[in-house]
Amino acid sequence: MINHVRALRAAKGLTQADLGQALGVSRQAIIAIEADQHDPSLDLAFKMAALFETEVEAIFVNPHRKA
Repeated sequence: MINHVRALRAAKGLTQADLGQALGVSRQAIIAIEADQHDPSLDLAFKMAALFETEVEAIFVNPHRKA
């Protein structure tokens, strides 16, 4: 899974700690998600989408999914 969390976070001017606090997770969780070492739960993915004002599919992309 490829994600755009880092770019979206930076565009909002948030640190990893800020994003973690806004979502109720640790900074380490955000680091792992940004590094593609951890996929967030569906609940967390929807919270991110709401915070970034976009669709979940715009944040998390499956590179193997056929269009």
